[in-house]
Amino acid sequence: MFLYDSPDYSTSSPVLDTTQLSQPIETLVEKIYQEFRPQVGLKSIRPHDPIEVQHIPTPWQLLGTGNYAAVFAHPEYLDLVVKIYAPGRPGFEDEVEVYRRIGSHPAFSQCFYARDNFLILKRLHGVTLYNCLHRGLRIPKQVILDIDRALDYARSRGLRPHDVHGKNVMMREGQGVVVDISDFLREGSGAAWDDLKKFYYWIYRPFLSPLRIRIPLSLLDVSRGVYRCLRMLLKRKA
Repeated sequence: MFLYDSPDYSTSSPVLDTTQLSQPIETLVEKIYQEFRPQVGLKSIRPHDPIEVQHIPTPWQLLGTGNYAAVFAHPEYLDLVVKIYAPGRPGFEDEVEVYRRIGSHPAFSQCFYARDNFLILKRLHGVTLYNCLHRGLRIPKQVILDIDRALDYARSRGLRPHDVHGKNVMMREGQGVVVDISDFLREGSGAAWDDLKKFYYWIYRPFLSPLRIRIPLSLLDVSRGVYRCLRMLLKRKA
């Protein structure tokens, strides 16, 4: 099996335990090379906007898009996802290195294969904190503490948690997990997560949580935009 097997990348990382997977990963790799990659259509028009997915081969499903990559799932592999970078977009080698350092940790995904600009990752099930606010789901304090501990662990592995916000952390069965760690080699202050915690302890926990208020997505999006503008004006790194 190929683990972190990229032509330009060191394969010095330890072998990861795949015994937890319900199916051999080699069969998924074959599907990706034979069926998925030749047909999927990805296009990055502007580097600061999510990439466009122009075609998704059946029966693959799109789970989400970022500025550089998109994440897909196959219905036969419920515990895995495939993250593929758009042509010409950077970040693949850095993300592989981040997963190499993280290894296996309950609050993070895990990388089982990385080559030719795509990664096969452990799928994390749950609800993002952003969607918890939208759906009026109660976010226990334990979720925040779990994410704090996970970010401390990442720092202990020489990483720099960057741009950790409500859309890339999740609540899973009352526990906190971190979904997106692709930027953990970039310079950052961690201010985004610190600000989210202030919102949680000063506003959400005393006022919103008891009422189970459902916040419209339009209001959440406006709030994110205002926050980003303020951060830029104050020249604060995420």
